[in-house]
Amino acid sequence: MSPHEKRAKSLLYLDNVSVSFDGFKALNSLSFVIDPGELRAVIGPNGAGKTTMMDIITGKTRPDEGEVFFSDTIDLTRRDEADIAQLGIGRKFQKPTVFESHTVWDNLELALNRKRGVFSTLFYSLTGEDRDRIEEILETIRMTARRDELAANLSHGQKQWLEIGMLLAQEPKLLLVDEPVAGMTDAETVETARLLREIAKTRAVVVVEHDMGFVRDLGVKVTCLAEGSVLAEGSIDFVSNDPKVIENYLGR
Repeated sequence: MSPHEKRAKSLLYLDNVSVSFDGFKALNSLSFVIDPGELRAVIGPNGAGKTTMMDIITGKTRPDEGEVFFSDTIDLTRRDEADIAQLGIGRKFQKPTVFESHTVWDNLELALNRKRGVFSTLFYSLTGEDRDRIEEILETIRMTARRDELAANLSHGQKQWLEIGMLLAQEPKLLLVDEPVAGMTDAETVETARLLREIAKTRAVVVVEHDMGFVRDLGVKVTCLAEGSVLAEGSIDFVSNDPKVIENYLGR
């Protein structure tokens, strides 16, 4: 498949992306392609370029060279962060940021309104459609029974799920999730793999993670980064058996 055809059928297309900070090459000719509706795991040692890659996709950092396209024609290098969020790229950072003094339901309602802007939030009342959407998200994130609880009283894992729900309320086409299971119990970790697989039925999801057991649970294509470029790509078994990966990452 030619690069042009590859880009045309992709949701996210990075080709030969490089970026340096003070002479350090954080990304080095990185190429990374996500298809619509794909769930992908990204692994790699610290300093491999995982965060920088997310920063480039969300417009926080501009590449020095290379192409970054969304839905074939949208050049992300020419858009700012707010613009990119509006286009349908949502990012969940490692530390959950939920409104602790609000209920689970209110957190989702606030997130739903964030799309509409501050002004409309003041004068907006929920439509039946909105309520259905919030109910649906509550079910997805395993929170139906906790809808009226304050976010402050949730476990760490549940806060992570609520934040994923808050991103879903903004209807992203692509969800970037950074180390979702750090600090979770084993049961929550297993449940999170299920949850992300469910979400990926209706949108693309990229998960950056260190927990190899969790990555195995996801059961999806894995990209291993090292020194700013792709070291290996394929199933977890294929990637784990790659001598370069063992030497660079798993052997540490």
